[in-house]
Amino acid sequence: MLVLFETSVGYAIFKVLNEKKLQEVDSLWKEFETPEKANKIVKLKHFEKFQDTAEALAAFTALMEGKINKQLKKVLKKIVKEAHEPLAVADAKLGGVIKEKLNLSCIHSPVVNELMRGIRSQMDGLIPGVEPREMSAMCLGLAHSLSRYRLKFSADKVDTMIVQAISLLDDLDKELNNYIMRCREWYGWHFPELGKIISDNLTYCKCLQKVGDRRNYASATLSEFLPEEVEAEVKAAAEISMGTEVSEEDICNILHLCTQVIEISEYRTQLYEYLQNRMMAIAPNVTVMVGELVGARLIAHAGSLLNLAKHAASTVQILGAEKALFRALKSRRDTPKYGLIYHASLVGQSSPKHKGKISRMLAAKTVLAIRYDAFGEDSSSAMGVENRAKLEARLRTLEDRGIRKISGTGKALAKTEKYEHKSEVKTYDPSGDSTLPTCSKKRKIEQVDKEGEVTEKKAKKAKIKVKVEEEEEEEVVLVEEETSTKKKKKKDKKKHIKEEPVSEEEPCTSTAISSPEKKKKKKKKKDIED
Repeated sequence: MLVLFETSVGYAIFKVLNEKKLQEVDSLWKEFETPEKANKIVKLKHFEKFQDTAEALAAFTALMEGKINKQLKKVLKKIVKEAHEPLAVADAKLGGVIKEKLNLSCIHSPVVNELMRGIRSQMDGLIPGVEPREMSAMCLGLAHSLSRYRLKFSADKVDTMIVQAISLLDDLDKELNNYIMRCREWYGWHFPELGKIISDNLTYCKCLQKVGDRRNYASATLSEFLPEEVEAEVKAAAEISMGTEVSEEDICNILHLCTQVIEISEYRTQLYEYLQNRMMAIAPNVTVMVGELVGARLIAHAGSLLNLAKHAASTVQILGAEKALFRALKSRRDTPKYGLIYHASLVGQSSPKHKGKISRMLAAKTVLAIRYDAFGEDSSSAMGVENRAKLEARLRTLEDRGIRKISGTGKALAKTEKYEHKSEVKTYDPSGDSTLPTCSKKRKIEQVDKEGEVTEKKAKKAKIKVKVEEEEEEEVVLVEEETSTKKKKKKDKKKHIKEEPVSEEEPCTSTAISSPEKKKKKKKKKDIED
C-alpha cells in the first residue's frame, strides 16, 4: 500500500512495509515513537519538491477545492499506476477525484488518519534532504500567502461593508428627517398651505426647488411632480395664501437646503440598492428569512456574520432589546419577546397574540440560515425559501385556528365545537345623550321633603326602641334585687322566731319599715317613666 502525504515543501509518497501492524489502530502510535521505528513501517518512495511558494500556493488551493494539480497528476501517473497498489489519502474528497480521473483505488479510514499522524510526527527523519529550517520557513510563507489569497478570493464575504452601510443608512435617515422638518418650517412662513396639500417630502422639495417664490406658482407647470387636481389646488392656494413676504436671499437659502435634501435622498436610494446586493451575496438565506434591513442590523449588532452565527436562537430573538431584558430581570417582570427581529415582515403580519410565537420560530429558523451562510460552501437561497414557506404555513394555521391531527383512538374522543362568531362590539346607549331633566323641579323638591320626613320618623322610632330596651333592662335588675332582699328577710324572721316569742308590736314595726320602701319604689318608677 502507498501513502500520499502533502507537505509545505512538496508531495511525498511512502511505501508501507508492514501492513499487519496497521490493524492495531490503538497501538500504532508506539511504532512512530522514534525515527528508527518509523522507518521499519514506512519508507519514502518518491518526493516531488516545490520550486517556490507560488507553486506551493497553487497546489494547496487546488487541494482545498478538491481538485488535482498538474504536478500531482504527473507523480500519480508515474509512480502509483506502475506500482498497481492502493493509495492511502488523508482527504476523502480528493480520493474520490483521483479515482474518477486516474482510475486509481484510494483508501480513507481511521487507520490512514493515524498513519498520517505518525508520519507527521517523524517527518524530519522520514524525508531526507529537507532541513527543519527550510521546512518551517516554507510553512510560514505558505500560511501567509494562503491567508492573503483567501482574503482576496472571498472579498464578497467581508461583512464589514454591510455593517458600515447599514450604519450610514440609519444616519442618513436621521439627517434627512431633520433637514426636511427644517425646510417645511422655514418655507411655511412664506407659503404655509403647501405643506398640507403635498404630504410627500421629496415632491415637496422638488416643487419648491422649481418654483421658489409663491407668486411664481401661477405661471409654473408642476405636472411632472403632481397630478392635475393637486396642481390646481396648489395654484389656488398660492393666490389666497396667508404667508408673509420673504426676500430673494431667504428664498435662495431655502432652495440650497432643498437641493441638499434631494441629493441625500438620491444617495440613500443608491446606498439601499448596494446594501441589497451585498446582503444577497454574503447572506442570501438570512435576507430571504428576515429581509435586507433586519438582517444587516443583526449582523451590525453582533459585529460580524461569524459572531452572529455563534449566538443561540433565544439570543437572536431578543437581540437589540438588552435594556428591556435587564430592566425586566431587575424588577422581576416579564422579559421581552423580541428585539430587532420584530421589524421582520413575518412578525408584522401576525396578530398581537401570536407575535411572540412567530418571533421565536423565526429566530430558530434564522439562526439556521445564518450558520448556513457563514459556514456553508453553497451560496444559494433555497434553504431560506423553504424555511420561510414553512413559517408562513405555520402562521396561517395559527391565524385560522387550525386543529392539529390526532393519532390513534384520540380521533374518536376529539370533538370540535361549532364555531360561532361572538362580536365584542359594544352597542351605543343613546340615553346618555339627553341633557334635559326627567322630572320637574317641584316634584324633585317634594321627593326630597318626603325622604327627609321618612328618615326623621325612622330616627325617632329607633330612639324610642332604645329607651324601651333600657327600661326593660332596669326593671329586670330591680326585680332581681327585690327577690334577693325578700329571701334575706325571711331568714332573719325565722331566726327571731326560734330565739324569742313573737310580740304584738312587731307587725306594726314591719309595716312601718315596708311603707317607706314602697314609697321609694314608686318614686323610682315615676322617674323611669318620665
